Amino acid sequence: MLSGVILAWFVLTALSVGFVAVDIRTTPESPVLKWGFVLVTLFTGPVGAMLYVLGCREPLPGTHEQYVASQWRQTLGSTMHCVAGDGVGILAGAVIGGFLELPAALDITMEYVLGFGIGLGIFQALFMRDMVGGSYPRALARSFVPELTSMNCLMAGMIPVAMILKSRIPGATSPLSPAFWFVMSMALMTGFIAAYPMNWWLVARRLKHGMLTVRRAGLAREGMAGMQHHGAEQMRAMPEHSAHTEPAVPAVTIGIVIVLSFLLMAAGITIGVAFS
Repeated sequence: MLSGVILAWFVLTALSVGFVAVDIRTTPESPVLKWGFVLVTLFTGPVGAMLYVLGCREPLPGTHEQYVASQWRQTLGSTMHCVAGDGVGILAGAVIGGFLELPAALDITMEYVLGFGIGLGIFQALFMRDMVGGSYPRALARSFVPELTSMNCLMAGMIPVAMILKSRIPGATSPLSPAFWFVMSMALMTGFIAAYPMNWWLVARRLKHGMLTVRRAGLAREGMAGMQHHGAEQMRAMPEHSAHTEPAVPAVTIGIVIVLSFLLMAAGITIGVAFS
């Protein structure tokens, strides 16, 4: 029964990734977010494809700016960007931990370090550096807190699902088993849900960017300027969601949110240990 469910999930995932990869080429979204949607669909199968259609795909020509302006779609873009970058590192850590047969504590640590490192260093700071004037160190500093809090919430949802399912599904601890990839897919999908509220808060306070619009003729807002030569100028036309805008959030509030994110991750680990 379970093997049939896993096979069906992989088939649906392959179809979903194929659809998103082909269709998103004509969507006026930034290049990095396009790749992010493909990665998230690879992680979450038909759920990722559904989120792309409902949250990013332009319904009619020339309407993308208005379509993605709503808060929930902006948050979707932010969360998707987080899960795409962090997910690559998390999966790499899970594969290494699986082959080395690391104990749970070391496996989680490996996933966290690689997930945070790739998410922050590449998907956030490197790809977003032109949004803060082209400086990688400045982008790294600006992205640190948003990436940290979002990553912690992602892990809070992912860890218990991965630990519980791995303890109950035969072969799920080995990267050579289809069950392993099915479990990690379910875990990352749960992590996406857990990270969404935190990303809502971050986007609403301009600590993270949301969905963007990129048009070749420069007709609207520009995002991911590191991937587009003329992006820096057009980013100034979208202050409502730009990461270039200085956030006005008290340091005490940010500190509380950081602590809360770590508490949520600790709760996730506790649940995983208790039920696995």
